Amino acid sequence: MSIFDKVKAKAEELLGRAEQVYGESHGDAAATVAGEAHVMEAEAEEDQLERDERRHDDDGLTGAR
Repeated sequence: MSIFDKVKAKAEELLGRAEQVYGESHGDAAATVAGEAHVMEAEAEEDQLERDERRHDDDGLTGAR
């Protein structure tokens, strides 16, 4: 949940996108699929980090008076 984890997930997503673009531009289906897999994995990790962060910040009193 640290900033390092967020940066790592974003870097992996960008690496996946680069690999995907390389595969598409060079006609390499394996690289394209591997890039898509990296992107999806990184996005899932980012979503999990956001859910964990919200869960720890939630005191259950949102909107209570």
